[in-house]
Amino acid sequence: MSKKALIGLIVIVLIISTVIASIFLTMSQENNSVPSASNTIGVITIEGVIGETTNILGIPQVTGDPVEQIRKAQEDNSVKAVVVKINSPGGSAAKSVEIYTELKRLKETGKKVIISMGDAAASGGYMAACGGDIIVANPATITGSIGVIMQYTNYEGLYDKLGLKEITIKSGPYKDMGSPTRDLTPEEKKILQGIIDDTYEQFVEIVSEGRKMPVEKVKELADGRIFTGRQAVKAGLVDKLGDFYYAVDIAAKEAGIKGKPVLKYYTAPSPWSILFGSTAHSTLQERGLEILRVLFINKWLLNSK
Repeated sequence: MSKKALIGLIVIVLIISTVIASIFLTMSQENNSVPSASNTIGVITIEGVIGETTNILGIPQVTGDPVEQIRKAQEDNSVKAVVVKINSPGGSAAKSVEIYTELKRLKETGKKVIISMGDAAASGGYMAACGGDIIVANPATITGSIGVIMQYTNYEGLYDKLGLKEITIKSGPYKDMGSPTRDLTPEEKKILQGIIDDTYEQFVEIVSEGRKMPVEKVKELADGRIFTGRQAVKAGLVDKLGDFYYAVDIAAKEAGIKGKPVLKYYTAPSPWSILFGSTAHSTLQERGLEILRVLFINKWLLNSK
């Protein structure tokens, strides 16, 4: 191995070691505080598209399954209240219902649940938020979007131009419903519309129950439109305006905590997030670019000598 290659390898090892050490130091500072049964607030994080386990790069989500986080908070006797950080445009209807149901169970343990909305808490993100006792949003948060949608692209015209034809063998008339190579039949449209309508009714019922709002009033707002946090307060979809730390203050007050509370996070970082850090510290791309920048500088210095 040449001297330059050896030096380059040492630089890479040092950079990676430094990154790992800094992340573990930060994690230990956040999590190694001895929680007191009298002043501990749990923090649950719902980040990204609900129901997806990986991000757009195929890397496991940093925060882990929200339902698992909620169950940990349910069983944690050291926690008197919980703040749920939501930064999500929505996602799976089934998973959103599951999160809402688990938050209801969490409240049944006697722990106050405060929702803190980030950049977005829309559609399924808003459905999950309805499981909280108090919802706090930033004035510019994008929320609402109460509704259900199903979409797919029909490639039939393209197939015709290319001379392609799909051959389908099925056990029943509706087994290939939604195929991208043909139009829906009237009967299929009716079936799918029924699914959308039923899921929509479930969404409306959850908002009505969670916000203690008449169904008729919810339906006036549940046409798919989005709201800013400030608009959502006026519409009754959100209770207060403020950031995460304001939500923590509310949780402490609701739980009767005196003094500064200790925050206990239930996130489960993946190996990738441990190596490159989570969005709380810097993004994966930023970490990668920083490493490349340092390597480039070192290579330039070596070549200039």
